[in-house]
Amino acid sequence: MTTEATDPHAALPARPVDPARFTDERLYAHTRLPVELASTLLPDAYTSPEFFALEREKVFADGWVAVACTAEVDRPGACTVVQVAGRSVIVTRNRDGELRAFHNVCRHRATALLAPDAAHVGRGERIRCPYHAWAYDLDGACLGTPLFEGSDIPAGQEAIFDTSPARAFDRADHGLLPVAVDSWGFLVFVNLAADPAPLVEHLGDLPERFAGYRLEQWLPRRRRSYDVAANYKLVGENFMEYYHLPWVHPELSRVSKFSDHYRWQGPGMYTGMCTTPVSGNGDAGGWDGLAPVEGLTGSDADSGRFVWLFPSTAISVLPNHAFVLFNRPVGPARTVETAVILAHPDSVAGPDGEDGLDQLEKFWDLVNRQDLEIVQRVQEGIANPAYRGGRMCFRFEEPLHRFQNMVVDRMVGARRVPGGDAETATRMLPEV
Repeated sequence: MTTEATDPHAALPARPVDPARFTDERLYAHTRLPVELASTLLPDAYTSPEFFALEREKVFADGWVAVACTAEVDRPGACTVVQVAGRSVIVTRNRDGELRAFHNVCRHRATALLAPDAAHVGRGERIRCPYHAWAYDLDGACLGTPLFEGSDIPAGQEAIFDTSPARAFDRADHGLLPVAVDSWGFLVFVNLAADPAPLVEHLGDLPERFAGYRLEQWLPRRRRSYDVAANYKLVGENFMEYYHLPWVHPELSRVSKFSDHYRWQGPGMYTGMCTTPVSGNGDAGGWDGLAPVEGLTGSDADSGRFVWLFPSTAISVLPNHAFVLFNRPVGPARTVETAVILAHPDSVAGPDGEDGLDQLEKFWDLVNRQDLEIVQRVQEGIANPAYRGGRMCFRFEEPLHRFQNMVVDRMVGARRVPGGDAETATRMLPEV
């Protein structure tokens, strides 16, 4: 018997030193195998600064990334400042209510125009540079350039600011640098690529699958942040499998039973599973507490839908609320999470709405902290040079295999959207 037959990791290539090797398809041969034969991504994908730097450009700077909730930019001039692939981006709406996004960079001397916590662009619904007061409208056009074109020069002092020596300058050539932006449901997405494919290609069949929920009407109700000492992919891989539930989540296992899980994946840049049916609250809480959205039919009315939307967003949709995790990679072993609970206005309209939200926030915080504790321990272990990769558990870890191959695709320059399962929902445990 060969060594490869007994140990599928023995033949993995040595850890690369040259970052360019991370773009070599041969490096991922064991992950490219069918899931029943496959092994995980190489450890460098979670620990190497060189891999992280390439991944930031090939994954996050070259595709659609969910960055915010639509309610954060619900009117002209409202804005949010987000970080994508190390770039600061302004997302806002113009005077016609259309989404707009721009690099947070003044065209004069590159000053960051808005602070990270900005919620509105400023007075007069103009974006004004705090350094030299260059001003831009909500479509990014340059409106005024003090000392170049007379913006804000007091009447009668024009001669003092004569700029005739400034030749070949046209403010129309100095608008803000645009970023592609779009939305689906309650999520806003940006894409830093120069010529991005439409968002609908990224989403695949998700808009159809979630059509009955009317997600575009749901609003953020609670928000928390978590600083995680782990790679963002470990956060995602933990989210997209329930193999760990009995040992890590005793409370969650009462409302999302191991035996009630199905894989729920169609074509699109996502992995998905569902719990059908959702069980009632246990002693430590659960997902009850708010009224369900009216009009849900079929399995939507009693299921939990759990989607990891590539590359870094977790979306949990229940009949009465949603829990979203925006995961922002900061380094190979650090991720900043923003957790948001959303609900339809009708679900929180009753006298017990706030109490219901409090209960949901407490339960989700418990579950999330359990997850973060274990993924941080995985990060500790994966940094040990003795570990060379692990064998996939094919029945429960097929979504990880799907996700990891999406990452590999981007790293080697392949552009493709994975297909879906033949069945709408595939039961993960055989009937007994």
